[in-house]
Amino acid sequence: MPGRPPAAEGRGEVAAPARPGVGAGADPEGAGPTAEARARRQGRRRQVTVAAVFLAPAVVLLAVWVAWPVVFTVWRSFYDAGGGDFVGLEKYRQMLEGDATRRAIANNAVWVVVAPTLATGIGLVFAVLTERIRFGTAFKVVVFMPMAISFLAAGVIFRFVYEGDPDRGLANALLSGVVEVFEPPGPYPGARPSVPGALTGDGDSGFVTAEAYRPPATVRLGLVAIAPDLVPADAEPAAVPPPPPPGAVGGTVWLDFTRGAAGERGAIDPTEVGLAGVRVEALDATGDVVGADTTDEAGRFVVSGADDGPVRLRLAASTFRPPWGGFTWLGPSLVTPAVIGSFLWIWAGFAMVVIAAGLSAIPRETLEAARVDGANEWQVLRRVTVPLLWPVLLVVAVTLVINVLKIFDLVLVVPPGSVQDDATVVALEMWRVSFGGARDQGLGSALGVLLFVLVIPAMAFNIRRFRSEQQ
Repeated sequence: MPGRPPAAEGRGEVAAPARPGVGAGADPEGAGPTAEARARRQGRRRQVTVAAVFLAPAVVLLAVWVAWPVVFTVWRSFYDAGGGDFVGLEKYRQMLEGDATRRAIANNAVWVVVAPTLATGIGLVFAVLTERIRFGTAFKVVVFMPMAISFLAAGVIFRFVYEGDPDRGLANALLSGVVEVFEPPGPYPGARPSVPGALTGDGDSGFVTAEAYRPPATVRLGLVAIAPDLVPADAEPAAVPPPPPPGAVGGTVWLDFTRGAAGERGAIDPTEVGLAGVRVEALDATGDVVGADTTDEAGRFVVSGADDGPVRLRLAASTFRPPWGGFTWLGPSLVTPAVIGSFLWIWAGFAMVVIAAGLSAIPRETLEAARVDGANEWQVLRRVTVPLLWPVLLVVAVTLVINVLKIFDLVLVVPPGSVQDDATVVALEMWRVSFGGARDQGLGSALGVLLFVLVIPAMAFNIRRFRSEQQ
């Protein structure tokens, strides 16, 4: 019959209309969800409850230690130093107009450009080298070990490393060994003539006799102000040499000093010793060197080549050259590079380990194929290894940028108080303003907001990269 459902047409039965509210997972009597559906819902509720219980401590800690401090810092930056009066954007204006803030931002810019680049580059070199040396694992442990030291302890260590005296500071001690190869110190730095007026000049240019001598002649040149440890152990009693031959000038250079002030100045006393190793030069009327000699253990010398003309004698400046004094690493001009050096000592190991992990994931066949095609090791590194490691290098660099923007400990500990103004960064300036002499927590909060804004781009870049890699 028209209008009869097909299923009922063959059986002679009329299909019952569907009841509202009755379907899959529902009781056919219309009583509601089945026991299976209720069990599923209860299971989901239980999972949500368990997850909430486990996440609640973390959420509370994040709210207390992260969210609320951020909100409070922003709110506090709109108030004065005491926190009682609302000043709006006054602290931000004061922050941007202050010389200390500008210097801190400039130093942070130097840090961001230099420190991550060098740390990543050094880490790459170390990671490549550790694959080719025999004790690569031990080398990695040694390089990574500074990461186990607190920044405060590392700052104290480098405070001693950068000592100006080469006898105490490691940096200048290493450099002095190189410098003294080309300019060795003189045997008697700081010495001066014992008889005022007998010698003119100073230790920087050498001492020249005030009187000219016509060969043959004998000259006595006494020196004082020589430390006892600089007098040679094999020094002999000072002695006047025999008369020099024609055309020569001889004499003695000695330590004109007798204990107890019993000796006569300008005269060789029995207990006085000669000074060995002094270079004596003969100068003609035009100032040119016409002869030279070096004193022996008794301080004697004979300078030939003077002919018949009068000559003056000069004690060469090399005799009085002081030891190399070293660089002033913690002075105003070098303090920021010096602190960056301590940062590299710590973080180069981190960069090496991360890059080495990425390097181990590169297929060896790719590198071997490049070598088979004729590429040398430098070309393999530049054209194959670095492009394949580029994502890892980028992650390391961005991570170091974030750490550099927050750098505080090293800049606080390494520079002396007299140069902290020259080495200051935003984080240190925030601490000094908030808890130092000014105690302006409104300005300190504004600096904290500035630091937060500076870190956001690097963090956002990292998050975007992580999400793209997961997708």
